[in-house]
Amino acid sequence: MSVHPPRRSPHPALAAHLEERSRDVQNRVADTITRFAGSMLFVYVHVVWFALWLGLGVEDFPYGLLTMLVSLEAIFLSTFVLVSQNRSDAARQVVAEHQYGMIETEGRQTEDLLRLSRQILALTEEVHRLTVERRAP
Repeated sequence: MSVHPPRRSPHPALAAHLEERSRDVQNRVADTITRFAGSMLFVYVHVVWFALWLGLGVEDFPYGLLTMLVSLEAIFLSTFVLVSQNRSDAARQVVAEHQYGMIETEGRQTEDLLRLSRQILALTEEVHRLTVERRAP
């Protein structure tokens, strides 16, 4: 039995947006880095890196070079988090615009159905009126 829920295909508008986005090399690089930085492999790599750094005595306490490297990494990772949020916002906007378009179309269809229903009601009333007139002596 699988622990993971079944994968659903993305929204059609979102799939088109993702396809367009994947054409840009910068987007692909940012997506790859963000995906890696949000993985457990990223955590494990850092645990090993810190353990080796400290265990092999690469530098003495207070670990200035390590602190600088980790700070630089944090700056870049925070930027990639913002890039990821912007990407998510853009994807949500694409889906929202598509849904808004569908709602507008459904609204027009509802108006058409109401107009047709009124016409059918008017015709039914006219047929009823004519039927009553024909039956009257």
